[in-house]
Amino acid sequence: MFNLFDFAARREKSHEIYDLLTREYGLRELPQFEDPLRTLIMTVLSHRTKRDDEHATFDALWERYGSWSAMADAPEDELLNLLERVTFPERKAPYIKAILARIYAERGDYAINFLAEMPTHEALDWLLSLPGVGRKTASLVLLFDFHHPVIPVDTHVHRVSRRTGIVSPTMSAENTHDELLILLGDDPYVLFNFHKSLLKHGRVTCFYANPACERCPLKNLCDYYAGKNHVSK
Repeated sequence: MFNLFDFAARREKSHEIYDLLTREYGLRELPQFEDPLRTLIMTVLSHRTKRDDEHATFDALWERYGSWSAMADAPEDELLNLLERVTFPERKAPYIKAILARIYAERGDYAINFLAEMPTHEALDWLLSLPGVGRKTASLVLLFDFHHPVIPVDTHVHRVSRRTGIVSPTMSAENTHDELLILLGDDPYVLFNFHKSLLKHGRVTCFYANPACERCPLKNLCDYYAGKNHVSK
């Protein structure tokens, strides 16, 4: 059973995976963005949406409104029409308006830079209290914009983590956020590059269906590959 796994072995494996994938895909510096609120709204738009559609939609919103206050005041049906390229526009349009209204009501401005000075757990709780903001979105904003020690677990990070066996194959994405932090430590640079590397790997090799195991640099570490090989013999 997974709960009998040796924690030290899983931690060692997680760092081996980090080394192999960052060698494969390269290391990146932590990003430096000018407007964390842009990251937040774009991440809300990105849920189950292709990257190109997410960016095109945000660009269309900004071209139409040009400021957060104008976007906040926009009629919801007008906003909805501009979200036609993203999934669930009927949910995301009211989320965007509600998020902007909440921020302005609390802060008197359309900015979330104050999160930089908050303890990580408080900043995470604050973001999670916003309409339509889940753990992945909150973690992405805190890591990418403020370099807080958190890790966003999207579908690719979750899939690769479970298949390789560094977390349980039945572990939820919510719990995987916490488990990866325990395994990897609290260096934002490592957490960022682990996230980016597993994201890339899930997109180009460790597909949901028919993963390209034979060319995978992780195959000698991967529980999924070992199990597949065992079954095929």
